[in-house]
Amino acid sequence: MVYKQSNPQPNRQPSEAGRVHHKVALVTGAGSGIGLEAALRLAEEGARVALLDREEDRLDMVSRRIEKLGGEGLALAADISRPEDIEQAIEEVLQKWGRLDIVFANAGVNGTLSPIETMTPEEWSRTLDINLKGTFLTVKYAVPALKANGGSIIITSSINGNRVFSNFGMSAYSTSKAGQVAFMKMAALELAQYDIRVNAICPGAISTLIDETTERKPELDEIIIPVEFPEGDQPLQDGPGKPSQVANLVLFLGSDESSHITGTAIYIDGAESLLRG
Repeated sequence: MVYKQSNPQPNRQPSEAGRVHHKVALVTGAGSGIGLEAALRLAEEGARVALLDREEDRLDMVSRRIEKLGGEGLALAADISRPEDIEQAIEEVLQKWGRLDIVFANAGVNGTLSPIETMTPEEWSRTLDINLKGTFLTVKYAVPALKANGGSIIITSSINGNRVFSNFGMSAYSTSKAGQVAFMKMAALELAQYDIRVNAICPGAISTLIDETTERKPELDEIIIPVEFPEGDQPLQDGPGKPSQVANLVLFLGSDESSHITGTAIYIDGAESLLRG
């Protein structure tokens, strides 16, 4: 389930608390939606934020908004499915700020919605390359920098593939999202000795632009099984969540306030997945 981009949050003011003050964060998919709001929230709380996205014009917009907050942003145009792009991006972060403390591996796509029978290997691979391989590459190239001071890795997974399996045609997407949670747990145990925490967030319906990355095949109509949900399938509030709500969770997981939390998938969906699972 996808919705239109929400309006930017007005009248942002830098926080006096500074929960991630002096820390350096890398946010992938920072040009819109959850990534954009998380980048702004981290900047509000004192972090210097490296912004990674494929859309340069969006990055420039986010960077300017961070500067208006009195923060520092670094725009890095890159494709997370390309190892050389990620490696170069992290090198630029280290050249500019000399450290890395928070990695928000957020970029992803819905990909092709199709019956398994008619989905092409190329369509399957594209979704897995961006969502799962891209997460692996982001973490892989960030680990050496994070080892210096410890840090926090946050991965954007989803309720799909973890609690919800009724969104037909999303076999590639759901597989990638389930894989992210398994990868997170493996990484959390492996990296704990370096004081690196690894967690995943599993959003439900959130107002973002991810619908732009969706290709729906007409054959999908042949496999859909009608499913009736109770009236109001987001029990906590009327409608989808906001990227800013997810950004608050990212800030918490990136800060020392979550210093004993690792290897955990946190659902942020207003109890939607409890109805839809």
